[in-house]
This record gives sequence, structure tokens and C-alpha cells, in this order.
Amino acid sequence: MSAEATNPATPGPVTPGVQRRRGRARLDLRRLGRAALLGPATRDRLPDAIGHVAEAHRAHYPDADLEPLRRAYVLAESSHRGQMRKSGEPYITHPLAVTLILAQLGAEITTLTASLLHDTVEDTDVTLDQVRDEFGDDVCYLVDGVTKLEKVDYGAAAEPETFRKMLVATGNDVRVMSIKLADRLHNMRTLGVMRPEKQARIAKVTRDVLIPLAERLGVQALKTELEDLVFAILHPEEYSQVNSMIAANAEGAGDPLGDIAGDVRGVLRDAGITAEVLIRPRHFVSVHRVHRKRGELRAADFGRLLVLVNEDADCYGVLGELHTCFTPVVSEFKDFIAVPKFNLYQSLHTAVARADGEVAEVLIRTHQMHQFAEAGVVALRNPYAPPAEEVPAGADDERVDPTRPGWLSRLLDWQQAAPDPDTFWSTLREDLAQDREIAVFRPDGGTLGLPAGASCVDAAYAQYGDDAHACIGARVNGRLATLSTVLRDGDTVQLLMGQDAASGPSRDWLDHARTPAARIAIRRWLTTHPDPDTPAAAPAGQRRPPRQPSPAEPGPESVESPRPAAANAVVDREGASVRLAGCCTPVPPDEVTAFAVRGGVVTVHRVGCPAVERMKEVGRPEVGVRWGDTAECRVTLIAESFGRAHLLADLTEAIALEGVAVISATVEPPTQQRVRHTYTLQLPDAAHLPGLMRAMRAVPGVYDVSRAQHPAAAAP
Repeated sequence: MSAEATNPATPGPVTPGVQRRRGRARLDLRRLGRAALLGPATRDRLPDAIGHVAEAHRAHYPDADLEPLRRAYVLAESSHRGQMRKSGEPYITHPLAVTLILAQLGAEITTLTASLLHDTVEDTDVTLDQVRDEFGDDVCYLVDGVTKLEKVDYGAAAEPETFRKMLVATGNDVRVMSIKLADRLHNMRTLGVMRPEKQARIAKVTRDVLIPLAERLGVQALKTELEDLVFAILHPEEYSQVNSMIAANAEGAGDPLGDIAGDVRGVLRDAGITAEVLIRPRHFVSVHRVHRKRGELRAADFGRLLVLVNEDADCYGVLGELHTCFTPVVSEFKDFIAVPKFNLYQSLHTAVARADGEVAEVLIRTHQMHQFAEAGVVALRNPYAPPAEEVPAGADDERVDPTRPGWLSRLLDWQQAAPDPDTFWSTLREDLAQDREIAVFRPDGGTLGLPAGASCVDAAYAQYGDDAHACIGARVNGRLATLSTVLRDGDTVQLLMGQDAASGPSRDWLDHARTPAARIAIRRWLTTHPDPDTPAAAPAGQRRPPRQPSPAEPGPESVESPRPAAANAVVDREGASVRLAGCCTPVPPDEVTAFAVRGGVVTVHRVGCPAVERMKEVGRPEVGVRWGDTAECRVTLIAESFGRAHLLADLTEAIALEGVAVISATVEPPTQQRVRHTYTLQLPDAAHLPGLMRAMRAVPGVYDVSRAQHPAAAAP
């Protein structure tokens, strides 16, 4: 593997023949090595060897004081003097290259100082006390944190425990991980001097843990280059194939993406919108993914357009112009400005087609959003600076403390609860494999960040921690839902908690838990509360046989509910026998429809009943129906409640006080302290139904009363 890789200032491999902005010259490690061997510069001038670092840093901080950088280089160079890398260069070239990567991303002076010194305590006679005395507590803390990560890759058997230590070391300041990622990038660039088996091992660890961490930190410039370097080592044949495709596209005639970019510039110029339109070639892994998704690639698929503007409002102005002057591909539109990703990323994504059918993907963002998209937490500058320091617009709970994002706090919480290193390691990899998060809302307006595919079980543990053991259900967007319900981005979730703090989860919950916090908490509870009904040999997560409904409290005998009478429904079919459908139990003034079935019978359904759609699908003709003068009706109600003594008696009394007759009642066995009562009732007047349901909800312990809605049966 060549040590010469893509410059992180312009992430991704450069596609021949495609224009892009000129970046800074690549760092010449051999020249810097010779400069390092000449010794430090005099005290009053900056060493030539860190000229590139100083230039990159001042591009972000024009008035920066570089004195700490000079002193850090002097100490690092003198400490590492005589040490050589396996590539043959002086060792000082490594901390210099790592520091340059961070400087180009916009890291502040404390991070750069620690980066220059990150190997001194591990590999030289320099002590942490010396670093603290010379550079202060912040630099000392960062150097110490990176030092603790140095052996993270060595010894497969030790990986789980070392990665646990890695998170603990990173937990109080995410800049430690920023230095580690830059360190790994430079090592990956120069990995070609190592044996193939060692290259593969380091590449796998980089793929499984460090690349997902780079994604979560939002450092796309590092992530994309690391992906390409890992891809080349672990999948050389696919890498070669992608390389050939990129080269063939560069040699092809025409430049449709460049033509579309010119059209976009013209449209925005005519609209009076100041914008910079750039072509962003896809990096190797991105081309590989698009090829697997779409098959044969067109010329415009090898890159995307990037439109940079000055204000947030201009982003939507650009979007409007593009969707007006071109044909938008609706399925490709995503708004990450209104709903930013958890890793600081903000941008509008869309795709537009010209009249000739050429399609181009377009990213629209402000210059500030672009800096955050490339550098993530590194672009937050000094996290301990006064409040006047710039912070990204729309900051939320995930970014209140940039040194410890919300997702990192969650990882630290559950790693402390993990019973052993192997459990921690497996759950860490599962969590990092989640490449998309959703935001769900609590009734109080707060938000919960969860991985895509998370259920109400995950939401419960994210909100309540171990107290979620007592959760018995949820409302999703105002409707009752089971704990297994999978949540979608933007859902509102209200979790229903039982009254018995000693209650706990069932093994079934493991089938629905996606987050490490939920799975570890559930397993820990199940371990300390073994189920006597479950054989000891049954594996965790094995589903128990479902409980069958049966009477659970003294009360009216559970009997088969007869089909309700329907004297108050009039249908447009003379002589027909009319029945109210048992699946939806319509009552006045429900909007209803009717269908003729066998034996001259007409069944009346609520319009929203699932059986209605089934009837229409099989071609059953609708029959006109209206409510007659008779107001008496029969209805089935379901009461959801917490279990307690005398609940059935209190509910029955509340029903009787409303003047309603109980035809039948069934009580299912309590599950996680939740009890379901099903009543078939005869109302003297349909107008009494809302008052009856309010009276039942007012019974202590009852949290919902709803009309029965049974699954649609096959049309007779």
C-alpha cells in the first residue's frame, strides 16, 4: 500500500479528468525528516519543519499564537531524535503528519500541541509531569488519553478490554479520539511496509471500530480516506475493478456532470443567488456502493455537485430554483438542515434530471455547514472557549458539550453496566454498525436519539434506564402500541409505566431491543431474576409460549358474544336480514357501509373497518345503509388498565351507573401488570357511548378505553 494517499483537505481519490479545486502541496516527509535531523530552530523563529502545519492552522485561525506549537515541536524532535519509522524516515515525521491532518481540519492549538507530543510519553523519556509543567493540564490530559490508546490494536484476545479502556479514556474529552483517528490515518497511509497479515488485521480493526467512530464524530474527511485505504487492503480485486471504472470514465468523451454544473451556475446566477458550484468526485468506496446498487454506471454517477452558499435561507432558495428549472427526483430528497444528523451533519440532498435524461445528485449547504461536514467535532474549535466562540446553528442535546456528545455518553453508560468484556465488545460493534439514527419525541417536547429499527423497548431504556423494567406499554403518536412496535423518525412516544417497581422485563423483550443499553439492562435483570417456568438450558431470548386468555378475577362469566341485533340499521335491499358486523361493532352516528353476504344477509360495517377493504378487493358490491330511528345498540369495548384488586367490580359498577347492560365480559390474564377487559354491552341509546367511555376511563387504574376492532375475516 502506497504511503501517498488522498490529501484530507480534499477527501477521496482524485478522479483523472475531473476538475476540482487546487489543494495544498502534499507534505514531503523526507524533506521534513532531513529538517528534523538538523535539530530545532532558534527560540525566536518557527522551525521550518512545521511550516506546513503553521500555514494550515492560520488558514482557520489567522491571529493564532504559534509559540506553544514551536515549543511542542522542539520537545518532540529532541525526544524522538534517533528513532526511525519502519519506512526509514525519522520518527518525528509521524507526529508532524498527524498534526498537519488535524490542522487542515481546523483543530485548535491545544489539540495540535498534544498531537505533536502524542507519542513522547509512550516512546521517550518525557513524563506526563513534564508535559503538564510545560504546556498545562489540557495538553497533559490529551497526551495521557492518547497514550492509553496506543496498544489498542495489539493482541486479538485483548481487544474487548482494550476497547473498553479506549472509551473510558476518550469519555471526558472527544479530542482524544480526534488525535487517535488522525494517527490511524497516517499509519494506514504508510502501512505498505508491514507484512500482509498485519496489514489485514489493522485494516479490520479500522473498519469495525475506528471508521464508525469517525462517522459518529462527523469527521468525514478522515472517514472517507480510511474507507478507501481499508477497501484496498481487504478487497484488492474490487478495489482494482473500481479503479479501472474510474480511469475508464475519465478517458471517456464528454463531461455531463461538468455540463450540469454549468447549467446550475447559470440558473443560480439568473436567480440572483450567490453560490459556489463544485464537482465532488466520489471516493472509491462510494463508487463501489453505487455500482452495486445501480449496476452499470453513467458518467454523472462518478461524482456529485456541491453548492455552497452563505445563509441557511439560501439553501432552500437554491433547492427551489433547481426543482423549478430541472426535474427533481423526489425519492432522493432529504433535509438534514431542518433535522440534522446526530454527528453535526447538515445539508440538503436532492437529485435533478435535465431534459436529455442526465441525472446529477446535488448537495446544498452553507460554507459553515461544509466545514462541519468535513471536520465534525474537530471544527468545533476549542470546546472550553468562552460562549462567544462560534457554535453550530441549531445545537441540541447531542452537541451541548462537544467534548462528550450524547451518543458517547450513552456508550459510556452501558459499558459500565456490561457484565464482561466480551458482552461489551459485541454490543459495541452492534452499536457502531448502526449507520443511521432516528429522533423520536417525548410528550414533554424532549427528544430521544435511537438507531434506525429501534422499538418502544429501546425508547423506554433510553428515557428511564433501569426503571424501564416496569414499562407495560406505550402510546405512539397518540395510539396504544406494544413495546415491540418499531419506531420511525419523528414519532411521538409516551411510555406507560406500571405501579409495581419490582416488576421486570420478559425474555421476549430481547427480541425487540436494538440498543446496547436496553439489551444489557434486560440481560442483567434476567440473570438476577431467573424465571422458574423457563428451563435452565433455554437460551437467552427464547420466546415463551403465549398466554391464553382466561378469566382472572371474580366477575361475570365469560361467554361467547352473540351476534348483535340490528333493528336500527336500514338497508336499501327489501327483505334482507341486517346484522351489525362483530369485527367493528358500528353504532349511531358512525359512518357505515354494508355488503350482501350469503343467505340474504346484509352486514353493516364502519367505513374504516379493515373488512371493508377486503370486501371491495373481492368485488363484493356495496349496499346503501342508514341509521333508523331506533337508537338502541350493542357495542364491544376494550378497557386497558393496571392490575389491582377489585378493578373488575369497579368497572362493572361504572357501566351499570350509566344504565348499560353487560352482555358478556372477558378478562385476560395480567401481563407485566397490564390487564385487558373486553365487554359486550347493550346501550339504550347510542348517544350514551361517549359518556360511557369517559366513565370507564375515570375508574382508577384504567388508562384507555377503545372500541373493538378485530382483524378482518375472509369475505363469506
